[in-house]
Amino acid sequence: MIRRLLGYAQHLIDLRGMTAALRDARKRPRITAATVGRAALVMMLARLGSFNSLEQTRPSNFWRRFLQGDLPSADTMGRVCQGMEVGPIRQIQHTLYERLKRMKALAPPPHGLMLGVLDGHETHATRHRCCSGCLQRTIKTRDGEYTEYYHRLVSMLLVGAEICFQVDAEPIVAGEDEVAAAIRLFDRVVEDYPRAFDVVAGDGLYARADFFNHVKGRGKDVLAVLKDDRRDLLQDARALFAQTSPVLHQHNKVDQQWWDLSGFATWPQCNYPVRVVRSYETREVRRQLDKQIEQKISDWTWVTTLEQKRASTGAVVQMGHHRWTIENQGFNEAVTRWHGDHVYRHQAGAMLALWLWMLVAMNLFAAFYRRNLKPQLRAASTTLQIARQIMAELLAGLPPHPAGP
Repeated sequence: MIRRLLGYAQHLIDLRGMTAALRDARKRPRITAATVGRAALVMMLARLGSFNSLEQTRPSNFWRRFLQGDLPSADTMGRVCQGMEVGPIRQIQHTLYERLKRMKALAPPPHGLMLGVLDGHETHATRHRCCSGCLQRTIKTRDGEYTEYYHRLVSMLLVGAEICFQVDAEPIVAGEDEVAAAIRLFDRVVEDYPRAFDVVAGDGLYARADFFNHVKGRGKDVLAVLKDDRRDLLQDARALFAQTSPVLHQHNKVDQQWWDLSGFATWPQCNYPVRVVRSYETREVRRQLDKQIEQKISDWTWVTTLEQKRASTGAVVQMGHHRWTIENQGFNEAVTRWHGDHVYRHQAGAMLALWLWMLVAMNLFAAFYRRNLKPQLRAASTTLQIARQIMAELLAGLPPHPAGP
């Protein structure tokens, strides 16, 4: 299966030609950055989880054919990734996006608007080791205070009707907050993917006037969760909602009450009029312990620059809920299935490069599963089963261990 997937990648984006452009900081390398990059991509696709696990596959006859040479050692992999330029990795990602877009694999949902979701993620935390790119915080415990070192980044994901595309990531550096890194990421994505999305969504942290002004000034609409009770905007919206009859709607056995009001000017720092949408949702759930049915209530409020003539109330509610896609199909999938929080090498450059390789692998795997495998095979095999077949094929190339005494 791994050979089939890599063959698909070669046909789709000329993987060998694009990885030939990889560079790192060494002057006259004996092992090229292209060799290390290709090996890192296979490590991600096989979900091996560490350079040491990758090194144990060195005797496999797969590497001679794929790398046209030996697999580098774990130390070499980490050292080269530490100085690897991330621009060519992002270019591979961009080429993959262009090909999938041309194949109609990244079509928007039925409401017609492509959503780009921004969110922050902490990749690891430790009190024992730090590097030049580590952030620091003080943790208070019963035994006293200690300094914790951690890395955090902002990632962006496109929510399509069939495939969700992992776009890019940007590390948060010391002295800045998540929104500052998100703006830097947004600016680069707008330059590289100017027509990839229509709306930018975020959680309550992104309901800030500076973020709204910046994104709207670049020609994109914004949607964020509105949940700070101290905001005049939320207080005014709630007062008006109490005087307005909701629109009733039902979807997937969820009873919804919608309120939708436009033209708010209670946010003086924002240069654009905003719209506030509320969805009060009631669903029945069966408790796992005693099998009793109980009602679960959710109350969501969003603020957006989208006009009603461009996005209906249902479209705004759907995009508001799709913000969770970056948690479910992004970070949770990356951590639980792709070893995204593993520290392959504790250095900021290596951590960013390997996170980007993981995003490339996730996109390649999703495209391979959805667009290359036959429907009958997809019906009989989950994505996890296919992933295990990829790993098994790589391990099957290992020579048998010699018999013991």
